[in-house]
Amino acid sequence: MPKTKFPAVVSTFILCFAFWLLLTWSLDTQELIAGAIVSLVAALFCARFFIHDKAFWFFRPARLGALIAYVFVFLGELIKANVDVARRCFSGCTDVNPGIVKVPVDLKHDYAEAMLANSITLTPGTITLDIAEQEGKTYYYIHWIDVAELDRDKAGEIIKGRMEKWIRRIWQ
Repeated sequence: MPKTKFPAVVSTFILCFAFWLLLTWSLDTQELIAGAIVSLVAALFCARFFIHDKAFWFFRPARLGALIAYVFVFLGELIKANVDVARRCFSGCTDVNPGIVKVPVDLKHDYAEAMLANSITLTPGTITLDIAEQEGKTYYYIHWIDVAELDRDKAGEIIKGRMEKWIRRIWQ
């Protein structure tokens, strides 16, 4: 088992504790202590899987600012997709044309690819089935509730929306 470096544990602890604070939204002393303990345990066990090279690479103001902006971009895409799926359901689901599309993705970092795949899956009407590398390019196979476009690039623009651009700003 590889040894975990101290900076990686500290960096993972900070991220875990920040998420704890966001999820609990409490400044109660007992909650803060519990969050710190859980975050430390998680960091001790998981730091070697999350942090590979530079422990504080992510903690740059530009990256954190892009992440905060991405939350709003994602929420916009999420609302748009929810309204679309709700409209289809209330209209009797007659205007669906489900299918699997192969969409090109231009992200270089594994975490960025995972973030985009999860973001696509979290928006109603789409599920990322597979990530494949072919001929030096990355493609997602996505199940789409309404295949409105057969061209890969145009379908990708519709499905990914603005998410890919903002994820690229975070991770590259």
